[in-house]
Amino acid sequence: METLQVSSEADKLRDEMVKTLMELIRIPAIAPESGGLGESEKAEKLMQILQKAGFDKIERYDAVDKRVPAKIRPNIVAYCYGQDTDEKMWIVTHMDVVPAGEESLWKMTKPFDPVVKNGRIYGRGSEDNMQSMMASIFSVKILKNLMIKPKRTMAVALVADEEQGSKYGIQFLMEKGLFHKNDLVVVPDSGNEDGSFIEIAEKSSIWFRIRTTGQQAHASRPHKGLNAHRIGMQYATALDRLLHEKYPEKDEDFDPPENTIEPTKKEKNVDAVNIVPGEDVIYFDCRILPSINIEKILADVNSLAKEFELKTNAKINLEIVSSNAAPKPTDPNARIVSMLKQAISKARKNQPTIGGIGGGTCAAFFRRAGASAVVWSTIDETAHQPDEYAKIDNMVNDAKVFALLAIV
Repeated sequence: METLQVSSEADKLRDEMVKTLMELIRIPAIAPESGGLGESEKAEKLMQILQKAGFDKIERYDAVDKRVPAKIRPNIVAYCYGQDTDEKMWIVTHMDVVPAGEESLWKMTKPFDPVVKNGRIYGRGSEDNMQSMMASIFSVKILKNLMIKPKRTMAVALVADEEQGSKYGIQFLMEKGLFHKNDLVVVPDSGNEDGSFIEIAEKSSIWFRIRTTGQQAHASRPHKGLNAHRIGMQYATALDRLLHEKYPEKDEDFDPPENTIEPTKKEKNVDAVNIVPGEDVIYFDCRILPSINIEKILADVNSLAKEFELKTNAKINLEIVSSNAAPKPTDPNARIVSMLKQAISKARKNQPTIGGIGGGTCAAFFRRAGASAVVWSTIDETAHQPDEYAKIDNMVNDAKVFALLAIV
């Protein structure tokens, strides 16, 4: 009976969910590392949304960050008290989004001007992570409207800085002592198109910067300089080939099953075509299977850099942007896994599988602290892409699952 009530109430709230999601997309929340202003404006809007949803208690935790105009990075925690006030079930989503990228590649709409087309809401941050944020907030509104008290306290955490490492977000909240090992934790920041996959493990991740230093010169007299751009490109290509060939391992429990090693961001070097660059900077994003020690990867990066330095006379420097060794996976028989399977089965009539992913989420911090955490949502994986979108059906149906999860 409760399953039917939850489903019906969620369907009634569909239009409100869409309207609210579109309001949030219109507020960019981009990290200062990418030239953004942070999450403050979005946090103010979310405080209003949470109050309207009927949460019993709402708190803000602001991390100091002088790089943004507001000087703080806000985090919001909202509670819906349950029959058992000692047991907490957390749903953790993030406010920040990645930059739009090349706006010319957006065909359906401008990145922060959302539109609804064919049952989808297009706009930056729609899927990553506003869709799941709406599902978590409205799951509480569903229960409040139905006057159903959850079996355990539902705690919704809306955090900052997830896209840049979570220093000002979930790590900041953990330092405040909000979480405990026995808490039930869901991080809806990855998933698949039919909601049939529960993530219990993540790969290790390494982001590093390669800075090649040569000698700037006039492009018509290159022998007077040392072209850092050419050497940097040659090194990056050689490194890409070396790491792929040396680490071909696969683990079919992960999606994708192999190590992913990608040259990504490229920093601007010189301002004119007729200048030989004296410095060149490129970044790599590596997601490595837990069976491989990431220190071995970094040793290979440095070893190849020394080889290139000897044969080119350039200076090649490795700078670690972020390095996170994979924590111990969540036990596949953990209580939160069983509960989520039950809720998905009730709402979706399917039996989900479990496994690992390559992407990094806030769940890794919980696992590292000894808590059981799962990652689950229903998405088409359009995050970080042009024409990112959220399916309205996915948002509404995930809200049903979260509401049922609170009462199973």
